[in-house]
Amino acid sequence: METQIIPAEEPTTIPHAADVLAHNGVVAFPTDTVYGIGALAFEEEAIERLYFIKGRSHSKAIAILISDIDELELVTPNPGKMALEIAKRFWPGPVTMVLPRHPNVPDTFSALPTIGVRIPDHPVALALLREAGPLGVTSANLSGSANTSSAEEVIAQLDGRVHLIIDGGATPGKVPSTVVDLTTPEVRILRQGPVTMKDLESVLA
Repeated sequence: METQIIPAEEPTTIPHAADVLAHNGVVAFPTDTVYGIGALAFEEEAIERLYFIKGRSHSKAIAILISDIDELELVTPNPGKMALEIAKRFWPGPVTMVLPRHPNVPDTFSALPTIGVRIPDHPVALALLREAGPLGVTSANLSGSANTSSAEEVIAQLDGRVHLIIDGGATPGKVPSTVVDLTTPEVRILRQGPVTMKDLESVLA
């Protein structure tokens, strides 16, 4: 497979990327944290390809990115008041919420009945999500390797593995999002990122 790199500012870039995704392709693109690779969220074959590209264990879940809070109902049956409060405060932004997974979301995403979901705070990512719909997204790197924050770093690891890379320059953040488990009464941080427990408590108090 030949990996194509196209600049984010070209007017045809987002429609072309959405077309690649619609044909079960995989696209790398910048987010507010690191570069990610995405595939259509409700296409099991495409999500399976993300695991293969990264060499990632199926024991590690893949998250869904959406473009609007209203799309939460597509990925979780009942987000709950706590999730909505966090979403209103930190989305778009670097918080991934772990919630009960909607029956329509493929089991491929997670070995558990849960799903991670967030809205990224990046114009390229948001434009792509609005055009293509919810995407299964994981960091654009080989499993166990360093996260990528530029198209050049993505191509160094994933050349020939992904169909398309959208070059949106360096990502503003350098670390992945904070992952928050909201499936139990006690809020837990599963992966520390830019948003801290103190930040979350300011909303939940």
